[in-house]
Amino acid sequence: MISTSTTRVLAAELPQRIGDRVTVQGWLHRGRPLKSVVFLVLRDRSGLAQAVFTEPEAMAAATGHPEETVLSVTGTVTANPQAPGGVELTSPEVVALSGPAEAPPFDLYRPGVPATLPTVLDHAPVTLRHPLLRAPHVISAASVAGFRAALDGLGFTEIHTPKVVASATESGANVFAIDWFGTPAYLAQSPQFFKQAMVGVFERVYETGPVFRAEPHDTARHLAQYTSLDAELGFVGDHRDVMAVLREVLAGMTETVARQAGQECALLDVTLPEVPERIPEIHFSRAQELIAAGTGEDPRGEPDLAPAHERWLSEWALREHGSEFLFVTGYPMVKRPFYTHPEPGRPEYSNSFDLLFRGLELVTGGQRLHRYEDYLAALAARGESARPYEGYLSAFRHGMPPHGGFALGLERWTARLTGADNIRRATLFPRDLHRLTP
Repeated sequence: MISTSTTRVLAAELPQRIGDRVTVQGWLHRGRPLKSVVFLVLRDRSGLAQAVFTEPEAMAAATGHPEETVLSVTGTVTANPQAPGGVELTSPEVVALSGPAEAPPFDLYRPGVPATLPTVLDHAPVTLRHPLLRAPHVISAASVAGFRAALDGLGFTEIHTPKVVASATESGANVFAIDWFGTPAYLAQSPQFFKQAMVGVFERVYETGPVFRAEPHDTARHLAQYTSLDAELGFVGDHRDVMAVLREVLAGMTETVARQAGQECALLDVTLPEVPERIPEIHFSRAQELIAAGTGEDPRGEPDLAPAHERWLSEWALREHGSEFLFVTGYPMVKRPFYTHPEPGRPEYSNSFDLLFRGLELVTGGQRLHRYEDYLAALAARGESARPYEGYLSAFRHGMPPHGGFALGLERWTARLTGADNIRRATLFPRDLHRLTP
């Protein structure tokens, strides 16, 4: 039997332990029983480790474990250039830590993924063990770590706000209604109101958490629940101060992904973007003129950009500026929430922006109104009563600085980084029109 006092070693650590007798624990990635030798390849969070059984008694003990059975293997670390990581375990002993595993829907040891996306999602607890399917989520985790580190370094405070709210007033998007102890309530579409209020407490805040949109989109880029990376900061001159912070965040996220998920990026053949010192920007009205001149279509007068036009502008930014990122600023006020600050001198436009990345809108942000009387006027201009917003507006009665912020969709970011053809490939247990399980 394997001694319980033996310390577990990860597969990635084995090259530094040549000559030592160690214990590796993980899932049986692949078993290969041959006539005179049995190979077991274990998979743990760090990678793969191979064990070689040559003694008849040891070969018998190593045979008969189905793939995905959890095993503990103790052996001597021996150099072998042909093995994963250039080392393998020799003279090993094996103990099963789980019962025999049922077969997954496809062989997880194969280099490719032969299953369709519905099959992958239906069996996510096991299919995500495949290195190719696991990798986007490691990249996603590193992205969040980079987001936090960048904003911590800029003096932001992390906050955690309610995901159940009393009124469905944040935006025009449809909302999920729920029964809250007999009182109607809603799943939060955004932490917007809370993070603005907390600017009055901390000046600079951020949050990472789920948001819910009951929009009936059935596309490869939309989810009913996704992870929003939000930030809000006070004492800004205008929306360009927010854009400057976002640039630092993007650089921090990219650097952290390279450092913490380099192995996964290599596995997926990910090319990380270079974040320019100054991300190019174009005003919405100018963007429409360029699209009209360059495509033969005339979008002027439309309040938003079509997906095809976002892709065209991204190609233009890459061609003209060498940047995979592009800020589009000054969206029409009719397309922005009531709390958006209008553009001075051109009140039909806003001090807001979208960030396009590789052909897709990734971030929305801008400067907010900060004077109480301006909120009353903005709501009145839209024919809305201030009564449903009283809790939100109370912060502005007590003095708020000029401020602004942004929200970045984590799954969209990860999907763009990894080249996924569907956002669900970058989402753990996606929730959409058709999927509520697993």
